[in-house]
Amino acid sequence: MGDERESPLLVDKSRAFARCQSHARDELHSFRTWLRWLCVDQSNAWTACLSWLVFLLFAILVPALSHFVLFCTDCDSRHSRPYDTVAQLSLSGVAAISFISLSTFVRRYGLRRFLFFDKLRHESETVRQGYTEQLNRSLKILFVFVLPCFAAEAAYKIWWYSSGGSKIPFLGNVFISNTVACILDLCSWFYRTVVFFLVCVLFRLICYLQILRMQDFALVFQGNSEVEAVLKEHLRIRRQLRIISHRYRSFILCGLISITASQFASLLMTTRPNAHLDIFNCGELTVCSVSLLAGLLILLRSAARITHKAQGVTCLAAKWHVCATIDSFDGGDGETPVAKVGDEQQAFLEDSSGSFDYDDVGDEEDELDNTKFIPAYAYSTISFQKRQALVTYFENNRAGITVFGFMLDRSSLHTIFGIELSLVLWLLGKTVGIS
Repeated sequence: MGDERESPLLVDKSRAFARCQSHARDELHSFRTWLRWLCVDQSNAWTACLSWLVFLLFAILVPALSHFVLFCTDCDSRHSRPYDTVAQLSLSGVAAISFISLSTFVRRYGLRRFLFFDKLRHESETVRQGYTEQLNRSLKILFVFVLPCFAAEAAYKIWWYSSGGSKIPFLGNVFISNTVACILDLCSWFYRTVVFFLVCVLFRLICYLQILRMQDFALVFQGNSEVEAVLKEHLRIRRQLRIISHRYRSFILCGLISITASQFASLLMTTRPNAHLDIFNCGELTVCSVSLLAGLLILLRSAARITHKAQGVTCLAAKWHVCATIDSFDGGDGETPVAKVGDEQQAFLEDSSGSFDYDDVGDEEDELDNTKFIPAYAYSTISFQKRQALVTYFENNRAGITVFGFMLDRSSLHTIFGIELSLVLWLLGKTVGIS
């Protein structure tokens, strides 16, 4: 988007650098088309103004009008909206954080650079193909999360407007007024939710690229790779993880604070002594809370997954070092005791490296930390000191996604998600009876 315009100064650049530039029919063409339909495209001044206008309309103006104009004191208990303030502020606040973050990313880096497509020329064909396929699946994943929540919100809004009758203020014909208000409300809700999930899905996409690179990086331990080459590749991966952490840390932190504050506000309002709770007056708040929790789960799970994969390289390097050391020990000179591998030991090694025990594990075992032994046929030229130094480096330089120095690993995921899920389950228990 932001890197669409081509400059004459780039004509004489090398082909590798020209690969960084966008053009109308590149890999991101269909993705940009979807962004235009979602009104978040900012590739030029016209689309940028349109996106900001749509944001102000559906994220600020329509929710404010819906709250103040449709507020009624004489509605029955089913049509009163005592929790509409929390729901509207929560969704609009998160949508504002997401839209501003996305606009900043695109304006500062450009869509191609932001999604690391300019770095794919250094990757293998497997990584490029896998990342492109994942990009094409990203919008499908987006709508998998948004559409069920939108269906629930649409059912609630249609019931609320169709059964409100004359108790709801209107101008002109009641049916036309309710229809227009319902459509605007649903468009506002859909837009705000899509913007939030879009930033979350893009973060998941970028993390998936690093997972593909980790899987490709793990293959260097299967061949004749020098320690220097392994170290350079790992430093390159750590640098990109730091870049991702730096770009997304403000969005993750602000989103986490906003969603947690929203859940606590909902908890305080629903636990008041005189609070009237049922699915009719708390339905919108419930759908909003579930939607925000789903988006937060995408963020935290993606960060924890790439952190786990990055830290799994340490185990792989240690196993590579052990296998190479054993091979060197078995093939030593006459002055060094040689450890003979007997038939029982050989059977055990074969069993551990690819037998029925490994097959029973299936997909539950991590591909970077499995039970297969690494063949050590290519490590005779790598000294013990170099291998030990590499393993020590991995142990003391753990890579991953961080938020201002705080590592987002599985333990932090369990803690944060446990707190958020407890708040949402409390709200569901109060409204629809789920606990």
